[in-house]
Amino acid sequence: MAKILELRVGPPGDALDRFEAAWNRVAEGRKVSPLRVLSLGDLPALVRTLTPARWSLLENLRRDGTVSIYGLAKRVGRDYKNVHTDVTALLETGLIQKNAEGEIEVAWDVVRAELRL
Repeated sequence: MAKILELRVGPPGDALDRFEAAWNRVAEGRKVSPLRVLSLGDLPALVRTLTPARWSLLENLRRDGTVSIYGLAKRVGRDYKNVHTDVTALLETGLIQKNAEGEIEVAWDVVRAELRL
């Protein structure tokens, strides 16, 4: 089964509504399936977070597998410092993660975006 990350652009209240719904399900003794959602406040925040260069890094990691930041910079032919900056931003948002060996990887097969007006 594909691992899907939902990327949502909308007001902060949407994330709070999801939290409240999960809290109520737990309080009622119902099962809660984990949501894998990254919420961003608006389209400019999405564009700042997921630049074309960062999307390219995600694609490379998904296609070619885990690697160190240095190895990723060599693989994509970019300056280490710039790749390190991009990787740090992607780690902070949860779009990529570090494994037990300290290498970076993409945990998602699909990133599904929802943009609310």
